[in-house]
Amino acid sequence: MKKVIKRNGSTVTFDPSKIVKAIEKANAAVDEAERINEASIAEIARYVEEKNKDRLLVEDIQDMVEHQLMALGKFELAKAYIIYRYTRALVRKANTTDESILSLLRAENKDVMEENSNKNAIMASTQRDLIAGEVSKDLTRRLILPEDISKAHDEGILHFHDADYFIQPIFNCCLINIGDMLDNGTVMNGKMIESPKSFQVACTVMTQIIASVASSQYGGQSVDLCHLGKYLRRSKEKFRRKLLADTEGKLDETTLNNILKQQVRDELASGAQTIQYQINTLMTTNGQSPFVTLFMHLDENDEYVEENALIIEEILRQRLKGIKNDVGVFVTPAFPKLVYVLDTCNNLTGGKYDYLTHLAAQCSIKRMYPDYISAKKMREIYEGNVFSPMGCRSFLSPWKNKEGQYQFEGRFNQGVVSINLPQIGIVAHGDEAQFWKLLDQRLELCRKALMCRHEALMGVKSDVSPVHWQYGAIARLKKGETIDKLLLNGYSTLSLGYIGLYELTLLMKGSSHTSPEGEDFALKVMEHMRDACARWKKESGGLGFALYGTPAESLCYRFARIDQERFGTIKDVTDKGYYTNSYHVDVREHIDAFHKFSFESQFQKISTGGCISYVEVPNMQHNPEAVEAVIHYIYDNIQYAEFNTKSDYCQKCGFEGEIAINDNLEWECPQCHNKDQATMNVTRRTCGYLGENFWNVGKTKEIKSRVMHL
Repeated sequence: MKKVIKRNGSTVTFDPSKIVKAIEKANAAVDEAERINEASIAEIARYVEEKNKDRLLVEDIQDMVEHQLMALGKFELAKAYIIYRYTRALVRKANTTDESILSLLRAENKDVMEENSNKNAIMASTQRDLIAGEVSKDLTRRLILPEDISKAHDEGILHFHDADYFIQPIFNCCLINIGDMLDNGTVMNGKMIESPKSFQVACTVMTQIIASVASSQYGGQSVDLCHLGKYLRRSKEKFRRKLLADTEGKLDETTLNNILKQQVRDELASGAQTIQYQINTLMTTNGQSPFVTLFMHLDENDEYVEENALIIEEILRQRLKGIKNDVGVFVTPAFPKLVYVLDTCNNLTGGKYDYLTHLAAQCSIKRMYPDYISAKKMREIYEGNVFSPMGCRSFLSPWKNKEGQYQFEGRFNQGVVSINLPQIGIVAHGDEAQFWKLLDQRLELCRKALMCRHEALMGVKSDVSPVHWQYGAIARLKKGETIDKLLLNGYSTLSLGYIGLYELTLLMKGSSHTSPEGEDFALKVMEHMRDACARWKKESGGLGFALYGTPAESLCYRFARIDQERFGTIKDVTDKGYYTNSYHVDVREHIDAFHKFSFESQFQKISTGGCISYVEVPNMQHNPEAVEAVIHYIYDNIQYAEFNTKSDYCQKCGFEGEIAINDNLEWECPQCHNKDQATMNVTRRTCGYLGENFWNVGKTKEIKSRVMHL
């Protein structure tokens, strides 16, 4: 049965009566001599129906009708039909949000409800944000974006990220300048917050800042924990003064130090617990916990390195323990995300802080966090610097301030546009000359879309978010001052994302990018996109364009779904229901963790605007040495990586082991018989994917993933 792809992306069965009705409407608008009879109308409808395509776009059908009318010499009728099309388009554009919003309220709008796994779309606070987002997307698509960009987004040529927030004067993600805000104070909700006098207060203030910042932007936030070390020392010094005063100096030094040590430990535990529980219980204005990343890097030249080591240790211990859910079972919280840096002092070669890496490995085994950054590899790529990724795992480019010093905190990303690489391969039909031509054309569309993001922020005044622009999270601008200077000269970035390098290579070379010929082609594509970003930066006078291997989540599925509907089922490309994320090796290829990291590291060097690589390892609860071997390998071989252990986990009862599918095709815990997928982390053995809560089990034997990290 022939299918028609509507403008909103939905698919319906082809109905020839709609063609007949449209031509009849046009017939009625012209003189009798210009009309065609019923037989001719039926013939045109039949011509379209018999076209050798299983799927047709609405626009394709309308173009065919116009051509047939003109072939009959009925130019006035064709003109009337075009006017009819235009009139109908205006009617559609008048209001396109009613059904999407109503379906949200009925919990039927799966695309919107499942787009962000961190949001509970049933909650009223979240629905308020989602409803506002539907209005924003509608206005963005119909009235704000240029028509060619909207059309390219609808057709899956590119993806204009976060259109649900585009009408607001806000940006994507950032590195909060938490050091400045803690040291010099800040203002929230019109109330002054002075520099903290103790570690626990500093932790509380930090989480308040995170929540405030997250409420006025749409992407993630990252904070560097190194700024808390001085406040732990302040607490220690305060405790010491009080002890000396209370005991009138009568305690011997050993006893005093033992008491002091316990007090510091208690303060440390309370502060770290404040961070974990505040972040997981605070709600931002968009109905979710702050999308925050904690960056854990020990700099041996830092005055407070010992205090920072204690803080990292306590954060890891509390993450290893987990946080209680609504039924009292310890589970892994989604936030904060943890990024642990491997450096010379903790890379498992006898360094002073190796004990922290052993603890991080235990966390990885049980809780699938933290991510790992190799300081060694990062310094090679980013001019000797080590700094946090932003919450969305994008990276800033090196930038020097007026004093000639590298600065990363207090900087941000203006927005993201991603290109659909497999679709170019499909359209090019293996013709490389055609491919490179199409790639350049579509890259220019991406550039135009990114400039829309940049221009939308130009002229925005600091008053729109004082915590960002006036009180230190990003800058300390004056009231009424525009943020323009922070958008220029590479201070902030504009990200070109990309999906499906594996599928593109398969289409163009007939083999994966892990083959010698495929690898050469894939690297050329990556270098071409990176060079385009460099050219755009030069031509724009220094705007911070960068190539970004986004985690993407649902976009891998959106692009694949659109292309399957437009081009049909293509083996190993659209038949999977997803495209492989960025430069990653496809999950079905048999490659071990070490070779995967080694292979993908060459793409990370090119994708400097953002990158992360994933591998799976077996359940290593009783073999931590194997996990530590992978961690050590990360230090020497790849900049940014995460690995998942294959262990099923029930959040309701704490069961760890294999969770299998029952006779009703449901994942069921063998211990408590829990069937709620939202409370289980299950290894999906059909393809080897491991992840959290991202699978649907249908009423057939097909199991579909919404989020494919590998």
